[in-house]
Amino acid sequence: MEPNVLILVILIFIILIGSACCSGAEAAFLAVNSMRIFELAAKQKTKGSANQLLKLRKHLGRTLTVITITNNAFNIIGSLILGFYGALLINNRLGLTLFSIGFYVIVVLIGEVVPKAIGTRFSLQIAILSVPILRMLNSLMRPFLTLIEKLFPVITAENEISTDEEDIRQMAKIGSQKGLIEADEAAMISKVFQLNDLKAKDLMIPRVSAPSINGCETLENISELIVSNSSPWWVVLGDKVDKIQGIAKREKLLTAIIRKNKSALITELCEPVEYIPEMIKIDKLLNTFDNDNKGVKVVVDEFGGFVGLIGAEAILSVLAGWWKK
Repeated sequence: MEPNVLILVILIFIILIGSACCSGAEAAFLAVNSMRIFELAAKQKTKGSANQLLKLRKHLGRTLTVITITNNAFNIIGSLILGFYGALLINNRLGLTLFSIGFYVIVVLIGEVVPKAIGTRFSLQIAILSVPILRMLNSLMRPFLTLIEKLFPVITAENEISTDEEDIRQMAKIGSQKGLIEADEAAMISKVFQLNDLKAKDLMIPRVSAPSINGCETLENISELIVSNSSPWWVVLGDKVDKIQGIAKREKLLTAIIRKNKSALITELCEPVEYIPEMIKIDKLLNTFDNDNKGVKVVVDEFGGFVGLIGAEAILSVLAGWWKK
């Protein structure tokens, strides 16, 4: 191969490689999943590649500006140099025209279309590989970038990683349709967001339906009622409807019956009451049920009056899809 032809081939190779790298990096940065970057960055040290990628992705306008400037340098300046050198080397006008058309087709395919497809397909891997070069170019172009950002402030806008309920619902739905997550998992994710829309009064057992017993009764007097009724909890009432002595577990009452402790008063077998307002959101209420407190809570109105009972199983019924409006 003659030296002049070799130089022409080298120029073509440099332009194609440079354009392909820029196109692939641009597609990768636009297609990469921000949440995936955030997840990787959380697992790495402060100076890890994922953390650096997160910073570049946060200033996406600046990063794309650097890629665009570099890409145009290869495509425009490189093409001008190649065209000038090709004109010196190819004296035939027809040959020069065919060379220009062929070079254009090659640049479109190898320098743009294929790299963008690959960048989109392997967005995370290519974006991470691009980080060192982009950081170097960012530093080299700092004065020029500062001038551009002053002229066009929109470039400096930060691209914060954020999402909302609707985004998560749609992602879960798409993931279920593509078989990436189970259908029941997607349904439960959607139901979780219902908890913030429901209040205790929506899920509670109303006072008129809540099982209750008189605290002055002995276990012997109500033993048949306890055995025949399967309610796991009983409200122990005082001399007034709103005067609650405590909450009695059916399990504890049955244990006392088996041990023949029938002379005990119900008030001696009940547990302390925890009151909650009827307007409390269910997601906040869920946090109040822990390993040491798996029972029910007494729901009261704005005047402190007893209006119902609610347990952790009521919240579970929402998540499991059993609860109906």
